[in-house]
Amino acid sequence: MLAEDRRDETIEKAPWWAAAGRALRFLLGALSLVGGLLWILLNLHAATAVLDLAVGVVLAAGGLVLLMPHRIRLPRVVTGVVTAGFALAGTAAGLLVERSQAYGPNTYVIDRGFPFHWVQRGAVAVDTETAHTVARSASRTIDLLSMAANLLIFAYVGLLIVVVVVLIRRPSGAK
Repeated sequence: MLAEDRRDETIEKAPWWAAAGRALRFLLGALSLVGGLLWILLNLHAATAVLDLAVGVVLAAGGLVLLMPHRIRLPRVVTGVVTAGFALAGTAAGLLVERSQAYGPNTYVIDRGFPFHWVQRGAVAVDTETAHTVARSASRTIDLLSMAANLLIFAYVGLLIVVVVVLIRRPSGAK
């Protein structure tokens, strides 16, 4: 094709939001990768070391997927649906996990959520038994930061499942 023939072809520019989306994906991926590795290092000696290790690995692996979109092509619609579905379903299913604990002689707290507790109710009373009774009837409070962390972790779980399925279905000779 000659140079004068190419002058008639129009070059489509990417929409303005495409560059912003790539920058946001890069930032979220970098923060997730560094945050996941830091989470693992800081929580190795915690009482919940296995859970913290799993959370750190999911964050780091999700961050790597976001940082390297050129290494694996994911179907956009399927990835979006699976990621959003896992985020909502995992966070909602995490509400089935309940932990109750007495703090001192007169405080009782009931937590719900997994891996991070994001719905609480509690009470302070004269004794633990009364605090337990009052806590059961108290209104719930929601920790939005912990809920957002649960949504992110379960979204990354969905993203990693899509990656595994795409890698399994990929022909053996393809990169």
